Amino acid sequence: MRPHSRIVVGAAALMLAAAAAYSPIRGLIATDVATALGLGEAPAPTVAELTLAETIPLGEVKGRLDHMAIDLRRERLFVAELANNSLAVIDLTAGKLAQWIEGLSEPQGVAYAPETDKLFIANGGSGVVQMRKGDDLTLLREITLGDDADNIRQDGPDRIIVGYGGGALAVLDAANGDRIADIALAAHPEAFQPEPGGDRIFVNEPRALRTAVIARASGQETARWGAPGAAANFPMALDVKGRRLFVVYRMPAQIAAFDTRNGALLSQLATCRDADDVFHDAARDRVYVICGEGAVAVLDASQGGLHELSRLQTRLGARTGLFAPERDRLFVAVPAHAGRPAEIRAYRPK
Repeated sequence: MRPHSRIVVGAAALMLAAAAAYSPIRGLIATDVATALGLGEAPAPTVAELTLAETIPLGEVKGRLDHMAIDLRRERLFVAELANNSLAVIDLTAGKLAQWIEGLSEPQGVAYAPETDKLFIANGGSGVVQMRKGDDLTLLREITLGDDADNIRQDGPDRIIVGYGGGALAVLDAANGDRIADIALAAHPEAFQPEPGGDRIFVNEPRALRTAVIARASGQETARWGAPGAAANFPMALDVKGRRLFVVYRMPAQIAAFDTRNGALLSQLATCRDADDVFHDAARDRVYVICGEGAVAVLDASQGGLHELSRLQTRLGARTGLFAPERDRLFVAVPAHAGRPAEIRAYRPK
């Protein structure tokens, strides 16, 4: 390639990464252009590590799909349908859509607390978190947080944490939805992970160019972690036993592993573009990176570092999912695109 061509493609790649990280359509157009430029490797429709076990249609749902949660007792999967202002409830036993919860406002995060049998839905458009009964999903109350209620996580049996606004985590009572505390952050939180049995919460703050380590008790930032030359850190996954935190960046597309004891950077590897979910499979010591370019990167993490085993083809815009170790399934949310309807794909790891 001539020097001038390298400059053009390099500049294009940087613009595409920026578009993927911050565009309202979350990188879909950028991914099309990237494909035309031939950036990255083409994924395979099937891979040795993941077998397609089931495809579940979502019906007439258009636009972006966001995060998921699972009710293992009732065999239900909840899918936030952001652009459709709805939540899909999937009957996993029957393998079909059971019901829709409509009238939401850009739902982004969803969490089910089995100990209290409550479902929590974070609405990015209204900044409201809905709390619903677990059995019939009746609305119990709405908790107004403010702008952009986003990612949501259960923290132990009795707390729910929601990221929102210009930079905060709201701590809710998982039984009644009462607001227990607020933790101020430097910027809007994307993915975050409470440390089971510990005092820390790991928080991705891409606009502050850091992964923050927050002390639960004081709410204070105790450390800042990052990977050299990497920005736009959105998804993360925690390996509790291995004491590793996996953080995926979009600018450029790469994944980093940090030692949770001291924040040391253990490994750094290029991965697929426009990632919005990542999961650690503890049984196999693998990492699954789900990317909007239409791929799932399957990584081996068993040797202390990270090594890509394969790259699974999905569909453009399929950037979110859920790994349910209790069912040994990786669910991927596949939006409608080019005349093909939206669906959930359930993969069986091997």
